[in-house]
Amino acid sequence: MKVDFEIVSGGVQPEIARMVAKIIGTKVLSVQLKEFPNGERYARLEQSVRNKNLFIFCTCATSNSYSLNDALFEAFIIADAAKRASAKEISIVLPLLPYSRQDRKARTREPITAALVLSMLKQAGVERVITVDLHSTQIQAAFSGPFENLSARKLISNKIKEYIHNYQNEDFVVIAPDAGSVKNSSKFANELEIPVIFLPKSRDEANPEIITRQAVQEDLSDKNCIIIDDMIDTGGTIISAANMLKESGAKRIIVCATHGVFSDGAASKIRDSAIDKIIVTDSVPQKDSISTLKDKIEVITIAPLLADAIRSINNGDNAVDID
Repeated sequence: MKVDFEIVSGGVQPEIARMVAKIIGTKVLSVQLKEFPNGERYARLEQSVRNKNLFIFCTCATSNSYSLNDALFEAFIIADAAKRASAKEISIVLPLLPYSRQDRKARTREPITAALVLSMLKQAGVERVITVDLHSTQIQAAFSGPFENLSARKLISNKIKEYIHNYQNEDFVVIAPDAGSVKNSSKFANELEIPVIFLPKSRDEANPEIITRQAVQEDLSDKNCIIIDDMIDTGGTIISAANMLKESGAKRIIVCATHGVFSDGAASKIRDSAIDKIIVTDSVPQKDSISTLKDKIEVITIAPLLADAIRSINNGDNAVDID
């Protein structure tokens, strides 16, 4: 493959960019990044990017000296630096699009923050956005340019197939923990050729963090239950589902998600829950969750998925395979 582009990275999880560059056969361009004493961020591209296609990797997550908003703003200023340095085309790789769950007005006088983020990226000079498993795919319409929403489903389903093979004499079933996950869970179940069961839930209107479910689900005795979701944040949904599954006689509970955010002490709560295994990707840093969950967590890298996307874009293929 002829390399006629450059890869740069923000300060959160630069190893993803390095892994992608290694797969493709190139290197990551040096960028000077720093924070001033007053909290302002600074970025300077240390080599010329004139007339080159640039792929900016920015993981927007809290890590080390970064808040999520620090990482997002760093994406803006790296893109602006590239635009002012006459880069030919600027693509930004945001494995987990920040504010992606704020994709609509649920109540009056609310912002649509996901659309605002995409608008600010466009203003900064970004011409293409690359994400993985958007929480709400319709938000792509808020960006006036190419938008590649990649899917980690094959990576995760291949890992699940290993578990099914290891326990081939046991029964497996896919669990959809809420209404929003039914479509994605059904796709996994069809690919794995196993049944899918929907677990309805309700949230307390005064305190949405409180989740209630029916006491027991029938026909789960001695079954291995696989819970599929796009994101694990505070863990409330999957923990409540896992507890109900265990009370229903489930033998083993495996939880899979593309984005393991694990905020508000979620890793500790999961460690002490009925969940037997967590499978996530490295779309956000997992060092802390690995330290807490140890053998209970398995992390799959999305680097090959991102490398394939960059190859397709660079080679001028008709479309990136998002499935």
